[in-house]
Amino acid sequence: MGSLKSPVFILVLYLLEGVLSNSLIQLNNNGYEGIVIAIDHNVPEDEALIQQIKDMVTRASPYLFEATGKRFYFKNVAILIPENWKTKPDYERPKLETFKNADVLVSATSPVGNDQPYTEHVGACGEKGIRIHLTPDFLAGKRLDVYGPQERSFVHEWAHFRWGVFDEYNKEEKFYLSKGRVEAVRCSAAITGKNKVRRCQGGSCVNEGACRKDKLTGLYQENCVFLPDKQQSEKASIMYDQTIGSVVEFCTEKNHNKEAPNAQNKRCNLRSTWEVIQDSKDFQQSTPMTTQPPTPIFSLLQMGQRILSLVLDKSGSMSNDNRLNRMNQASKLFLLQTVEQGSWVGMVAFDSAAYIKSELKQINSAADRDLLTKTLPTVSSGRTSICSGLQAAFTMIKKKYPTDGSEIVLLTDGEDSTISTCFDLVKKSGAIIHTVALGPAAAKELEQLSKMTGGLQTYASDQAQNNGLVDAFAALSSGNGAVSQRSIQLESRGVNLQKNQWMNGSVVVDSTVGKDTLFLVTWTTQAPQILLWDPSGTKQGGFVVDTTAKMAYLQVPGIAKVGFWKYSLQASSQTLTLTVTSRAASATLPPITVTPVVNQNTGTFPNPVIVYATIRQGATPILRASVTALIESVNGKTETLELLDNGAGADATKNDGVYSRYFTAFDTNGRYSIKIWALGGVTAERQRTSPQKNTAKYIDGWIENGEIKFNPPQPETNNVQDKQLCFSRTSSGGSFTASNVPSAPIPDLLPPCRITDLKASIQGRNLVNLTWTAPGDDYDHGTASKYIIRISTSIADLRDKFNTSVQVNTTSLIPKEANSEEIFEFELEDNSFGNGTDIFIAIQAVDKSNLKSEISNIARVSLFIPTEEPPTSEDTVPPCPEVSVNSTIPGIHVLKIMWKWLGEMQVTLGLH
Repeated sequence: MGSLKSPVFILVLYLLEGVLSNSLIQLNNNGYEGIVIAIDHNVPEDEALIQQIKDMVTRASPYLFEATGKRFYFKNVAILIPENWKTKPDYERPKLETFKNADVLVSATSPVGNDQPYTEHVGACGEKGIRIHLTPDFLAGKRLDVYGPQERSFVHEWAHFRWGVFDEYNKEEKFYLSKGRVEAVRCSAAITGKNKVRRCQGGSCVNEGACRKDKLTGLYQENCVFLPDKQQSEKASIMYDQTIGSVVEFCTEKNHNKEAPNAQNKRCNLRSTWEVIQDSKDFQQSTPMTTQPPTPIFSLLQMGQRILSLVLDKSGSMSNDNRLNRMNQASKLFLLQTVEQGSWVGMVAFDSAAYIKSELKQINSAADRDLLTKTLPTVSSGRTSICSGLQAAFTMIKKKYPTDGSEIVLLTDGEDSTISTCFDLVKKSGAIIHTVALGPAAAKELEQLSKMTGGLQTYASDQAQNNGLVDAFAALSSGNGAVSQRSIQLESRGVNLQKNQWMNGSVVVDSTVGKDTLFLVTWTTQAPQILLWDPSGTKQGGFVVDTTAKMAYLQVPGIAKVGFWKYSLQASSQTLTLTVTSRAASATLPPITVTPVVNQNTGTFPNPVIVYATIRQGATPILRASVTALIESVNGKTETLELLDNGAGADATKNDGVYSRYFTAFDTNGRYSIKIWALGGVTAERQRTSPQKNTAKYIDGWIENGEIKFNPPQPETNNVQDKQLCFSRTSSGGSFTASNVPSAPIPDLLPPCRITDLKASIQGRNLVNLTWTAPGDDYDHGTASKYIIRISTSIADLRDKFNTSVQVNTTSLIPKEANSEEIFEFELEDNSFGNGTDIFIAIQAVDKSNLKSEISNIARVSLFIPTEEPPTSEDTVPPCPEVSVNSTIPGIHVLKIMWKWLGEMQVTLGLH
């Protein structure tokens, strides 16, 4: 098969589990510990909701236990209660648990009534998801008719979240042809039911009889749905329909329906959900229990005021490359703008010893913020003792509060061979450590502190024009605060200016932000000329100039005007940067946010890095935005990477508001920082149906005692028009570390990425049309050299014996540049395949070094010759063929007709 793609290290912002999330979950003796279920700030206070969460998890635990062969159960769960709910004596302060690292989020819906449970999952098959989403109405049992018991849906979503499996139904393509017969997409195929035409108007649906086949395609016409029988004997599968009472297992290799066109088959290469679960780390580290598991234990935690200490390096090396002053500029932005009102903030500086620069002070006014900025260190000297700084910060915090749940922002540029001596102290403290590595020589062990505590890890080079240090501090909003209180970065730019050059541009303030808007300008030698105009053209004055820190800032009073704010900065022979931050304009209108992710903080060449950025307004995805990642290596080289939401290459799902791309341009070992720029877009409300997510199945209806029962239609947004959005956002994506990068010239060890969106259709009798998105020479960059297309009548053989399957002539097929649309057609040989034959198709891309991609998803076409006979439905028993005793038809032909009729009877009676 040649050289295939090696396992991918997908690197993204959250770290602890190494898979797109900083989850605190641990599997201990078959029990999941450290599960965090957070109630969003937008949920009205309702004490009953807490009990409903407990009830769901308690009932889900034995269901999970039996479904996994007595391997897994829920052991302990923390419920995170919003700060704006009333305090109670049994509510404790969180430790490492935060809103940002919650495994399950309970939040109000938009639009109201869309209570479908779903899981954020942007990675590949077998990789953990980011978060499960539930609603209060779902937990209250108001959606039992369409999603079934809450505990069953929760286990369905847990499988998405923990083991990276996918749905075995298909909302868009509910039926497929198999050997000339129409089959409902389901797993296992032993699930029985009937196909009926459902017509919905307003909030109800009615039965309009049997489904009829399209004479050209052989498939059922529009509005046909499969209704499962309420009473079943089949036990699988939870990932198909969790509402069926008999379903208590996952599909296995033995009963998995490989032919069904669903996400599980497409994303997991035809493997069953149980096979994927068996390959998980959880499964490998566990054995079945011989006793029943205990009931889950719950702890109630309530978010409180933010308690934080800056721990800043002032050692001698901080005098290099203007680091001390750049640190102070970034710290001032954090103190003046980023840290939330009401927070308690202290400051420690350290070299070979530690110095408390400010005890904890609560920020209630601009004067409090200014007072803290005046305590920043101004002189650098001495060696580096990171542990001294941390110990001093813990001592300071303990004077007022326990260290549990407190935060440390630790910045250093130096090496410290003794850093590991305080790892135990950090673990016991219950504090969250955010690390900022400055320059090329910062301690290599620094990130261990953020990894073990769930903090953010960032890196900033000495290239001041990249504004990395300011970006790192701007990203340190509270993990527990309401989104309306968080500082949002709108702009981050920098440039090296020569004699009397100008830095010109504009910043968009959109309608979702505008409160506490701050413009910050920094320079390296002398104050530049600063010109700023609001959207009405009015020139803005009032910049506060700090010549010592070499910065100036303007706080826009009230709510900043919506529109383009234009700026012009003039200077000579120095570096200027501009940063603009703001907050939500209203507590009731969610702001547009950009969340970068990179899952594992370390990777080994030649494995690529996948960079993701999720753009949302509340729960609504933002589509068609222009999204760019700037990735800077430790030597200061910056690569620009366009992120795409095209459902190809690194991007799992098209038009879901998650923009993705492989990063392959490694130039050195060491740290790499990530910055995301996002501009413009449209809201996803324009779509008739939402993008495919990992969701609990919404059941259209069922058959009970022969009676058809329909559920109301799922909420849609058919009449909402495209809503064009004009916005700009900048966000730090943290950092990752690369190793084993060879010296230049770097050899070509990177194959094309796997094609994941291959589609096939057939015209006439034998003309097959294929479409897919082009991969590149190196994953999704450059241009592949050629394609290998093979076909088979066996889907399993095509997967397992690709190299020996029939090859299609692709002499005329010249690959296009990565991410272009490819179209190709070929003819099947006449008389090679009979009517009703299923043809399966897959592609492999090859690069100039003969490195081969993984085999693509498998597409299919079914040969169907239209007949003049009216199609029969699965609800109609076909008439017995009229063959008389005196017929001259040979006996064997009579038997064939009878067997055909019996087969149709089986379809009608649901015996297949």
